Amino acid sequence: MGPKKGKGKKEKKAKGGGGKKGAPEVNDAERESEAERLELAKQAKALLELTRKEEQAFNEFQQQREKINYFWIVEKKNFEDRKAELRNKERERQDLEEKHQVEIKQRVKHLLYEHQNEITNVKKGVESSSLWLSIESLSIELKMVGVYVMICLEMEKSMKLSQDDYRGNERELKTDKRRLKFDLKEIELSHQDYLKSLKQEQDRRITVLRQEFERHAKELQQKYERKRKAFRDDLETRRKQDTQKIEERKNLHIAQLMTAHEKAFGEIKNYYNDITHNNLDLIKSLKEEVSEMKKKEAQDEKLMFEISQENKRMSEPLKRALLDVEKLRKNIRVYQDEKVELRTAKAQLLVLEQEHATLAWEFEVLQQRAAQVARELEELTAQFHGSIYDVQQKTGLKNLLLEKKMGALTLQLEQKDAELNEVLLHAKLDPAIVDRVKGRLEDIMVNKAEDLRELEQEMAHIAKLQSDLAAAMQLKMSEYGLPLDELGFTPQTRAALQARTATSNNYNNNSSRGKVSVATTSLAKEAHLAKTRAAASSSMIPAKPQTSFGVTANATTAQ
Repeated sequence: MGPKKGKGKKEKKAKGGGGKKGAPEVNDAERESEAERLELAKQAKALLELTRKEEQAFNEFQQQREKINYFWIVEKKNFEDRKAELRNKERERQDLEEKHQVEIKQRVKHLLYEHQNEITNVKKGVESSSLWLSIESLSIELKMVGVYVMICLEMEKSMKLSQDDYRGNERELKTDKRRLKFDLKEIELSHQDYLKSLKQEQDRRITVLRQEFERHAKELQQKYERKRKAFRDDLETRRKQDTQKIEERKNLHIAQLMTAHEKAFGEIKNYYNDITHNNLDLIKSLKEEVSEMKKKEAQDEKLMFEISQENKRMSEPLKRALLDVEKLRKNIRVYQDEKVELRTAKAQLLVLEQEHATLAWEFEVLQQRAAQVARELEELTAQFHGSIYDVQQKTGLKNLLLEKKMGALTLQLEQKDAELNEVLLHAKLDPAIVDRVKGRLEDIMVNKAEDLRELEQEMAHIAKLQSDLAAAMQLKMSEYGLPLDELGFTPQTRAALQARTATSNNYNNNSSRGKVSVATTSLAKEAHLAKTRAAASSSMIPAKPQTSFGVTANATTAQ
C-alpha cells in the first residue's frame, strides 16, 4: 500500500508542474492575438484613408466632367445662336433684294404708262391742231424723252449704289460667317485638346493608382504570406514541443512507475527475506522446543497458509505493473505508427480530392459533349433521311421517264426496222441505195446511242453524288465512333459504281461503232438499262428503317 501512495503524490506533482508550464503559453498566445488585432486595425485605418482619397479624387473628376459638359452646352448654344443670326441676316438680304426689284419694276411700269399716255395725247393733238401744235408737241415729247432718260440714268445709278451696298453687306456677312466658323472651329479644337488632356491626365492617374494598388496588393500578399509561413512554423514548433512534452511526460511517468515498482519489489523482497530469516530463527529455536511447537503446529500451519496467500496477493500487483509497462511501450509504438499513417492519409486525401474535382469537371464536359453529339446526330440523321428520300424520288421519277422513253424508242425502232425490211424486200432497189439508206439508219442509231450515253452519264453523275454522300456519312459516323448499322440502309461503294460505269462505257463504245445490227443494239440497250435500274434500286432501298429516337439511343449507348 505504501508504493501506491508515493505514486499518487508524484502524479499530482507532475500535473501541477504541467499546469504552471501551460500558463505562459496561454499568455504568449493572447499577446500574439492582441498584436495581430492591433496590426489589422492599423491596416483597416489605412484602407479607409485610401478609400477616402479615392472618393475625393472621384468627386474631383466628376466635377471636372460636369464643368466640361457645361462649357460644351454653352458653346453649343452660342454656336446655334450665331447660326440663327446668320440665317436671319441672309433672309433679310433676300427680302431687300426682292423688295428693290419690285420697286424698280413698279417705277418702270409707271414711266411706260405715262409715256404711252403722252404719246396718245400727242397723236390726238396732231389730228385736231395745226402744225404749230405738232411742233410744240414734238418739243414736249423730246423733253419728256430727256426726262425719261435722266430718270433711267438716276435709277441705274441708284441701283448700282444699292447693289454696291448689298455687295458690301454681303461681303461683311460672309466675312462674319467665316470668322464665326473659324472661331467655332478654334473653340472645338480647344475643347478637344482640353478633353484630350483631361483624358490623358485621368489615364495617367488611373495607371498610377492601379500601379499603387497592385504594389500594395503584392505587399499585402507577401506580408500575409510571411505571416502565414511564420504562423505555420510557429504551429509546427508548438506541435513538436507538445509532442516532445507528451513524450517527456510519458517517459517520466514510465520512469516513475519503474522506480515505484522497483521500490515495491525491494520492499516485498526485504519483507520475504525478513520472513525467511525469522522462520529460520524460529526453526532453530523450535528444534530446541519441539515439544512446545507440536502444540502450536496447527497455529503455525495456519499462519503459513496466510503468509503464502499474502505472498500470492503481493506477486499479482508486480505482474500487473510489468504488463502495464509493456502495454505502454506498445502504445508508444502504435502512436508513432499512427502518426505516420495519418500524415500519409492526409496527403492521399488531398490527391484524391484533386483527382475527384478534375474527374467531376471532365464528367460534366463529357456529358455536355455527349448531348451535343446526340443533337448533331439527330440533325444529321434527319437531314440524311430527307436527302435520301429526295434522291430516291428524283431517281425513281427519272427512271420511270427513261423507261417510258426507251420503251417508246424501242417500239419505234422495231416498227421502223420492220418497215424498212419490208420496203427493201418489196422494192428490189439498187445495192448503192440500200447502202445509203442503211448508212442513214446507222447515223440515226449513232445519234440515239449518243442520247443514251448522255442519259447514262447523268445516271452515273447521280450515282457518284450518292456514293459521295454515303462516303461523307461513313466518315462522319466513323469520326463520332458510330457503327454503319445505325444508318438504316447499306450504302453503295465507289467500286461497284466504277464497275457499272465501266460497263456502260464499254457498251457505249461498242454501240457507237455501228457494226452490230439494229435488233442486237436494241436488245443490248434494254438489258443494260434493266441492269442499271436494278443496281440503282438496290442501292436506294433501305435495309431497315429506324426512327431518330433509336439512332439517338444507339449513339448514346456507343458513347
